[in-house]
Amino acid sequence: MTRIYPIYTLPAPAKLNLFLHITGRRHDGYHELETLFQFLDYGDELSFQVLADDVVEVTPELPEVPLESHLVYRAAQLLRPYRKQPQGVRIHVDKHLPMGGGVGGGSSNAATTLLALNRLWQLGLSTEELADLGLSLGADVPIFVHGHAALARGVGEHFTPAFPEQAWYVVVHPGVHVSTAEIFQHPDLPRNTPPIQGPIENWQSFHNDCENLVCSVYPQVASARQWLLNYAPSRLTGTGACVFASFSTKTAAQQALHALPDSYRGFVARGVNQSPVLSALKQLP
Repeated sequence: MTRIYPIYTLPAPAKLNLFLHITGRRHDGYHELETLFQFLDYGDELSFQVLADDVVEVTPELPEVPLESHLVYRAAQLLRPYRKQPQGVRIHVDKHLPMGGGVGGGSSNAATTLLALNRLWQLGLSTEELADLGLSLGADVPIFVHGHAALARGVGEHFTPAFPEQAWYVVVHPGVHVSTAEIFQHPDLPRNTPPIQGPIENWQSFHNDCENLVCSVYPQVASARQWLLNYAPSRLTGTGACVFASFSTKTAAQQALHALPDSYRGFVARGVNQSPVLSALKQLP
């Protein structure tokens, strides 16, 4: 009789880059970054069911994305050599976060997959080992694996713990997909911001080096940022396309979201300094 394994559902939270400095460019073409990551209590959800058969199934299919390129599938494949027995897994992704929005949806999905399968397949890998594996999937995957707000340096893999205020945010997506590769390869991207010296007392005194370029290349992003400026200081997260603003109360954030033009999508979320996936992992065997 074939064993039926339970289904476990875990969050894959969004992140914000509260600021993003580009401090240089390496010989291999990668950029040296300095960015403050904070998580949100909002994101995608992934369901996992271990299979007796040695297969990896991911649903639903993503339009124009082959299974072999799907970050969730690739994350699972990375862990297969560490298994002690040939089990498989069925993974369902319930998407809420926009693709190409700069809120880390794909990277967060990959990190949740690494964390979940490490437990469900009983691999025994450390957080550092999972983060190192995750870096091959994307520069943002390690921060989601570690799961704590941090100032990240290098290509985004060296972390210093940080504790920004856990404010309420309105996050607005203007309905365009920003290509991270296009922005980082653009000749007009600033690449010489001096590294921060000393502690960060107020993240709002820093900036996003990608913001002006993204707003010039994607006028929809500029329009969304201008709309949000009516309610609070707003800025780009990552390379976009999402823009965000912080509010002191949930009510104030919801009032701004209520006025959101129909041409935009948006949500209200609380900034959190520990990823929701860390507490959710405790439900796993």
